[in-house]
Amino acid sequence: MIALLVALIIGWVLLAAAASHFARYWWGVLAVGTTFLVLVLVGVVLYLALSVKEINLNQRQANFIDSVTHELKSPLASLKLYLQTLTRRNVTEMQQADFFRYMLEDVERLDSLINHLLDAARVEQEASAEEGASVLLSEMLEACASTACQRHRVPEDVVGLKLEPASVRGRLIDIEMIFRNLIDNAIKYSGDAPRVEIESWLDGRGQVVVRIADNGPGIPTKLRRKIFGRFVRLGTELERSKPGTGLGLFIVRTLVKRMRGSISVRSQATGPGTVFEVQLPAGPVIAVPSSEPPAPAASSSIS
Repeated sequence: MIALLVALIIGWVLLAAAASHFARYWWGVLAVGTTFLVLVLVGVVLYLALSVKEINLNQRQANFIDSVTHELKSPLASLKLYLQTLTRRNVTEMQQADFFRYMLEDVERLDSLINHLLDAARVEQEASAEEGASVLLSEMLEACASTACQRHRVPEDVVGLKLEPASVRGRLIDIEMIFRNLIDNAIKYSGDAPRVEIESWLDGRGQVVVRIADNGPGIPTKLRRKIFGRFVRLGTELERSKPGTGLGLFIVRTLVKRMRGSISVRSQATGPGTVFEVQLPAGPVIAVPSSEPPAPAASSSIS
């Protein structure tokens, strides 16, 4: 862009000097100067767009570093405190049991953070050549809901399930990551009395629809497209009370698009809360094995 600007100035000076002696070249000088000016303006616009993009990326990366640093330091500081207490002071067996439980929670928190970072690195790689298999979605959603309730230590009846038998075709680990992140977020950001509703059905167009609704504060309309970006978390790191890295919904969107599906977000029709709706291509019908033993074969005789 700077080279174009210098060329424009020098070229105009030279051509203007030549045009003063040769009037018939005036329109040629004007055309060349206009072309160079348009190129300079295009370069300025591109430069500004790239600068804004770079600033936003740097801001998201700074938020990511802040959140990861907080997520690493908090459990490590807690583990250090409990271990120092156990080694320097005599504690009762009940206190030891409590300390061990708290330390296990901190280790699980670190393990969850590392798995999240590994998941984000994995989804950014090229899609595997592995086509995947048919996965019964109702069983997957029940397992993800149960795991999320255990992780957040809430009763399993916090999550209401209304699931129709359906299957999707894909890699088991990818489908699990999609709904594990969505259900985990729904429970994490629910209200004081958390309530999450999960529904799934076939829409008649070869699509499986999964709707996950919570009763949290909701997401502002103008921010609903941004939340699927990498490192994006609403608010500032110092004001947040919920742990996270800003990678969960980025992972979800990437995997859903890779499976040729779609995801949307909106507010609850009545009351506070957020609704995420995922559409994925339906897989072949999977027969659910019957629990009843097969009937004995009828005997026959040949006369």
